[in-house]
Amino acid sequence: MFDQLTGRLSAAVAALRGRGRLTEDNIADTLREVRIALLEADVALPVVKRFIDAVRVRALGAEVSASLSPGQALIGILHRELVELLGGASSGLALNVTPPLVLLLAGLQGAGKTTTAGKLARWLKETHKRRVLLVSTDVRRPAAILQLERLAGQVEADFFAPPTACNDPTAIATAALQHARSGVYDVLIVDTAGRLHIDSELMSEVQEIDAAVGAHQRLFVVDAMSGQDALNSARAFGAALELTGIILTKADGDARGGAALSVREVTGRPIVFLGVGEKTEALELFDPERMARRILGMGDVVALVESVQRNIETGEAERLARKVSQGKGFDLADLRSQLDQVQRMGGLGALMDKLPTQMTQRSSMPPEQGERQIRRQMAIIDSMTPKERRVPGLIDGSRRRRIARGAGVQVQDVNRLMKQFLEMQKMMKQLKGGGLRRLMGAFKGGAPQR
Repeated sequence: MFDQLTGRLSAAVAALRGRGRLTEDNIADTLREVRIALLEADVALPVVKRFIDAVRVRALGAEVSASLSPGQALIGILHRELVELLGGASSGLALNVTPPLVLLLAGLQGAGKTTTAGKLARWLKETHKRRVLLVSTDVRRPAAILQLERLAGQVEADFFAPPTACNDPTAIATAALQHARSGVYDVLIVDTAGRLHIDSELMSEVQEIDAAVGAHQRLFVVDAMSGQDALNSARAFGAALELTGIILTKADGDARGGAALSVREVTGRPIVFLGVGEKTEALELFDPERMARRILGMGDVVALVESVQRNIETGEAERLARKVSQGKGFDLADLRSQLDQVQRMGGLGALMDKLPTQMTQRSSMPPEQGERQIRRQMAIIDSMTPKERRVPGLIDGSRRRRIARGAGVQVQDVNRLMKQFLEMQKMMKQLKGGGLRRLMGAFKGGAPQR
């Protein structure tokens, strides 16, 4: 989401390299570039002005350490101000209330409220072991009710089906709350209806539902790709409801990021979650500190580690470690499993997004091209027989031609994969004798095995 902004900010700060110190002139030149970068990222003009003024005051008044270059000093100042702009300390959701905790989701149609309801249910179940009940009050769009019911099944949460022939959203929400109380649920998530535009009927409806269920958390769901329109809807919903937080969806898209930097400033409410994909696990707690680091090209290694721990199957990793350490060899089935693990973590692009810019710039291959190559390699391996995956030495010229036809690729692509596989196989042989086990011991956070 912040790729363009990150590139412009990095270029602006890079212009300070070689300067002996921060001066009023070079600060002004750099802040001019920062201002343009923020405006191009669709950040609201009043927000840009306040941000630039705050950075200028800090930069001119700061006593820069002699060990820091001007670029490093300004990066530090930009980082502190970005953290403040994004909300300061991470807040998260307040869950310590008498059950059931009622979460009300509000926003315009198409922002992703229903999908977010399913993601929240999964996050509450897996992270906090809460028993969750989902209900949809969108009586105008029956598909929304069916969608939420199916999402509830996917995340193994319970779904409250509206009473037969009941078309009153407030009555549905009230009945769901009574059911949550009688069913000893920890959390009730209420998905409200949206519109393509803001109108008085929509606002009255969501206010009535809020009053009926006494929501503890009123979360405004906004599409990161909606740009300046996000600010208008944020103001309207903020006036109608006492919002407690914001969920920014579609943050994995090609949005310029201005909504994330503006909505919090406009509403005064913290961004609580980021939706980073369509899958039910694609929901991240928003941390201003870590997001500021990503915007400035410093990466987010913590998020990368969390993604690995959440998506990598420890049993599969340990199986591979035992297999290699016992000298049984690394085969194409193992490679297919490793490629699948990368895809589970959001693909190559999602991994590179969490790495510092300096590291990703060393790669000669764009993330999109890397994604295509991974999918091509998986298709090639899928076109092999189980025996060929276990015994790669069987794959001669005729087999390679058959595999290429089955995968819809050129024989050269199969040859390239086999060459890369042989190089990986040699590397795995070097880890024979416990090297991989020690690596896995370090990965799991324990003492390396001796």
